[in-house]
Amino acid sequence: MQSTQTRSDTTEPAGPSHEPVPAVPAFTGGVRVHFAAEDVATLAGPVTSLAVRPVRGGVRAALERLAEGPLPVGVLDEGLRPDERVQLRRVMDRARHLMAHAVLARSTEGPVRELLRLEPVARDAAYRPVAVPADATVRLSRFAFCRTREGALVLESPLATFRAVLTDPAVRALAGALGVPGGPGRLGAEAGLDAVATADVLGHLVGAGFAEIADGEGAFRSDDEPVLRQWDFHDLLFHSRVRSGRYDDVFGAVYPHRGAIDPRPAVRPVPEGPSVPLHRPTREEIAAHDPSLTTAIETRRSIRGYGDQEMTARQLGEFLYRVARVRAHYTPEPGGDRDEVVSRPYPSGGQGYELELYVTVRRCEGLAPGIYYYDPVGHRLVLRNEEEADRASLFHIASRATGMEARPDVLITVTARFQRMSWKYRAIAYATTLRHTGVLYQTMYLVATALGLAPCALGNGDADMSARVLGLDYLQESSVGDFLLGSRRPDDSVAGEPGEGWRMLNSPEWSLPENS
Repeated sequence: MQSTQTRSDTTEPAGPSHEPVPAVPAFTGGVRVHFAAEDVATLAGPVTSLAVRPVRGGVRAALERLAEGPLPVGVLDEGLRPDERVQLRRVMDRARHLMAHAVLARSTEGPVRELLRLEPVARDAAYRPVAVPADATVRLSRFAFCRTREGALVLESPLATFRAVLTDPAVRALAGALGVPGGPGRLGAEAGLDAVATADVLGHLVGAGFAEIADGEGAFRSDDEPVLRQWDFHDLLFHSRVRSGRYDDVFGAVYPHRGAIDPRPAVRPVPEGPSVPLHRPTREEIAAHDPSLTTAIETRRSIRGYGDQEMTARQLGEFLYRVARVRAHYTPEPGGDRDEVVSRPYPSGGQGYELELYVTVRRCEGLAPGIYYYDPVGHRLVLRNEEEADRASLFHIASRATGMEARPDVLITVTARFQRMSWKYRAIAYATTLRHTGVLYQTMYLVATALGLAPCALGNGDADMSARVLGLDYLQESSVGDFLLGSRRPDDSVAGEPGEGWRMLNSPEWSLPENS
């Protein structure tokens, strides 16, 4: 948003060095100032608010001026006594999480022109603008990206502790031009900025970490620095957004859609189709043949080779029952504020239990080949797809994830009903789903090991293709994990001495799996 206040300063244009103009204080987007009483000011932001007192006289007038937009150096303090200037600085320091750094054009004519606003997204965020030489080559960091936020175009980066609000059209054009390395002269000309304004904006973007200056060999830090080279853009962005520290938006279990959108049910409606009841083991059966937990943990390993004898429907039924059945279902009282939840054998944040299992059978004694949905309440398989070509496609993608090594009896596709989590959680919903997938993987490994089966979790799959084959809406429910299962070869060694290059460390007498 461009301020319409007028200037009263007479700042001279930058000299030949084009040292960046200092930023001036401004409120971050969405902050409103309310004076509820004679000496109380409330600074209300989208996420947090701050009440300060006493606020009277010149300090109150200064906050009122600042609420209308950023002001040139010296204007904000006009008419304030020395003690009021000190008090104003104290108020802004207390409200630093609501304060931004505005970069204003140096022109002394016309209304104030805000070029850029840098809003902190991390506690104690700080930066220093840098002087960009006229002969420098400048480019956006490969971690920087533009998006629309609250009606404005913003530049963000997981390397930066600020968000750059591109308030001026020419600066928005400059951000686009920075996608291609170039000198300040060309970049400014493409954006329609004069040399001084270009140097000012570039100085702040480089200082805050959004743009980079090439070194003497033409290399940029985000491409060349060894640690950054090993981060993919999306991985670092994801890391910065799902943990507190570099994210200032609403976070966690805040129920952002309560009252506007109905929550997804705790139990997925069972699709139509022929069903096959599965074996339900008893506790006595399990106690009779199960190894100890320590044995299962210590002998767990990924197995990508299978026995000649196919696994059985009885084994599959016991596996699914112990891994993913719904044990209990809680339905809240009408009008209550508690969530509808279920209980399953593995843990789930907030008892969301958004994960579902689809079972693709290549060979399984007592069960026809096909693609099935596992009904965790009825403990049965519901046939979803009989097409041999679709089964072959799923198995091919799964085998490719193992280097074309595995040809399992069964492929279990783990899907997530995304809105089950995002209705309740802001910012961490998908990350929590991935955590749940990992927890489910470990549960699958331990149960499969206890049953003497050959398990293998996969690190990749084709969510688009599996959504098509399973008849799912990609945005509502699609795959987040895949797990191979099959019979184990009779001669398959569970544990033994490690191979060449390994050196036993802790408790070698526990016997290490050959391949983990």
